[in-house]
Parts: sequence; C-alpha cells; structure tokens
Amino acid sequence: MKRAIVTVIGKDRVGIIYRVSKCLAEVNINIMDISQTIQQDYFIMMMFVEVSDIAVSFEEISECLEKLGEEIGLQIKIQREDIFNSMHRI
Repeated sequence: MKRAIVTVIGKDRVGIIYRVSKCLAEVNINIMDISQTIQQDYFIMMMFVEVSDIAVSFEEISECLEKLGEEIGLQIKIQREDIFNSMHRI
C-alpha cells in the first residue's frame, strides 16, 4: 500500500474538508485517517491517504491541491509518506 500525507493550513471557513475530500475522491484517493483542529481562527488538518490506485500522476494531484488551496485561501500540500517521514526525523 502506498500512502501519503495531505496537510491543510489557513483561515477557517465553511467547506474546507468537503472541498479537499472531493478533490481527492475524484482521483481515487482513499482517506484512511484525518485529524483537524482550529486554533485562533486557523484551520489545521492532516490526512493520511492511500495512493495505490490513483487515476492521475502524483505530480498532477499535488498541482491540483495547490491550485485548490489558492482558490480558497489555504496552503494544501501532499507528500509521499516515506519522504514525509525522512523530513521529520530527528
């Protein structure tokens, strides 16, 4: 199973989870776990997703999420799990 981490950060607003989830579902990405919180009007979310059966390239997904983020005023990033883990080791 190939997994990735999606992070979403920005000012809170209605429909964030819907818009991000819809974007992922359209390319056959399964959300395995989701954690979100709001701190001082800022929305922070992390999603663990399965990318084994994606309908497009990983780069296309990344570009689509970044574009969505620009449209709704958020920073949205996706990273492969192995890269994410390597970057966050002490």
